[in-house]
Amino acid sequence: MSWNIAQAKQQFSEVVRLSASEPQAIYNRETPVAAVISAEEYTRFLQWKLAAQEPTLMQQFDELKLALAETGQAELEVIPRHLIGRLNPFTVVLNEKL
Repeated sequence: MSWNIAQAKQQFSEVVRLSASEPQAIYNRETPVAAVISAEEYTRFLQWKLAAQEPTLMQQFDELKLALAETGQAELEVIPRHLIGRLNPFTVVLNEKL
């Protein structure tokens, strides 16, 4: 449900009560200005916001590249799995099917 500011002020307890089942939008001259949400939804929002602040995998790789460059290494040495005795299970399954 949506409310204008005056209605939301006058019926605040109803706005809060209804927010338990769905967000309550509050408008000022047909422009959304706020929403009243349940405490549970607010908690989920805070968890999402915290997770969104964590560095992405790409940012972590960029930091690793920078750290390598600072130590004089251009990149990590990647040794193929078969040279260190680790088989790739996917290729094993594929070869069995052939």
